[in-house]
Amino acid sequence: MELPQFHVHAAIEERHWWFLGRRAITRALLHRMLPPSKETFILDVGCGTGGMTAALAQEYSCAGIDPIPEAVALARKRFPSIDFRCGDVPDDCRDLLGRADAVTIFDVLEHVADDFLFVSSLLSVMKPGALLLMVAPHDPALWGMHDRGFDHYRRYTVARFREIWEGLPVREHVISPFNARLYPLARFLRFWSRVRGTSLGPASTDLALPFRPLNALLTRIFAGEQSRLLQVLDGTAGPFIHGVSILGLIERRPGDITPRARPDHVPADERPWLPVRQGAAEVGQRR
Repeated sequence: MELPQFHVHAAIEERHWWFLGRRAITRALLHRMLPPSKETFILDVGCGTGGMTAALAQEYSCAGIDPIPEAVALARKRFPSIDFRCGDVPDDCRDLLGRADAVTIFDVLEHVADDFLFVSSLLSVMKPGALLLMVAPHDPALWGMHDRGFDHYRRYTVARFREIWEGLPVREHVISPFNARLYPLARFLRFWSRVRGTSLGPASTDLALPFRPLNALLTRIFAGEQSRLLQVLDGTAGPFIHGVSILGLIERRPGDITPRARPDHVPADERPWLPVRQGAAEVGQRR
């Protein structure tokens, strides 16, 4: 992410409906799996400007790590009581990963060239029984100027998401698209932004803050999906079919994990704004 996007996040993530709804859903799932306790340690990987880390730190012991110095500086300034590190994962946080009861990755995987290597490296250090909660953009049909502004490598399908940990010693608890109730509206707005050739918000993002009553309504609609996702966790309901984002909650099981690169059989990431030859060349360099 570029510095302007970080400033957008820092300015609105305590108020914007998308951040608030995602936060409510995250808390609901974590509460079910890990009752709130300061004895429970959560590591927020790719913490950005620290809003989610700080929200979780109200009920758990938390730390965050991000490779971007500007983001970490903003996080430390905003939330000085929380341990924020600037560094790479897993090399600069093996001590934290090894003792974490849960690791969270919120909208980070789409920024990583080799998501297979990234996730398997995390899991290789995590202790058995630890949870890994991942959120990423869903549905390639939603490619838009927001993805271009953030230089995303991919939007996931459920099948492509699952491939990341396929064959590793993990247990799946929840795999589901979400932000499903607002999906039709999001699809229309993404189409409109492609037609216009510009994002819907500042700094090449779609993160414009609506006026207060609408923001409250959107928060309630989005956060209300936690009921269905808890049912998915309990096995009493199926996952959403569509969604702007996708959520994966998996558990590290006993067994050795060797970090592994992206397999050759996985198709190249399609980044619509790049020339075909350039996109293929990038994939070749990443393998």
